[in-house]
Amino acid sequence: MLQQVNQARASGQVCGTQIMPAVPALAWNDVLFSAAARHSQDMADRNYFSHDTPEGVSFSQRLTAVGYAYSAAGENIAAGQTSVSQVMAGWLASEGHCRNIMQPVFREVGVACVAKSGTTYGTYWSMELGVR
Repeated sequence: MLQQVNQARASGQVCGTQIMPAVPALAWNDVLFSAAARHSQDMADRNYFSHDTPEGVSFSQRLTAVGYAYSAAGENIAAGQTSVSQVMAGWLASEGHCRNIMQPVFREVGVACVAKSGTTYGTYWSMELGVR
């Protein structure tokens, strides 16, 4: 996943109608991965798909809860894709998700996927992006 994200950032993208130039590579961050993994697991366990938990906890609140003190942050989520290539293609085809990936301010990323049978989508992806 990190390789594909950084390839997209290195080559530049067109996000909707906006041309996004190449930007520096992101570094993997284990704290962001932890937040992503917890959110993907929660969506799978409780069979929902949303940036906010059913109780209304936002991604920014989840980042703060795991101790990621950010100055800027973003989140991409996806569900149903079964490979990194599929989820990346979907995110890059979506203007908002693409812009998150291409934001020059972000320096770190963590991504997780949880698969769970018997749920609506089967796989739940979360990408947390940030800069401290």
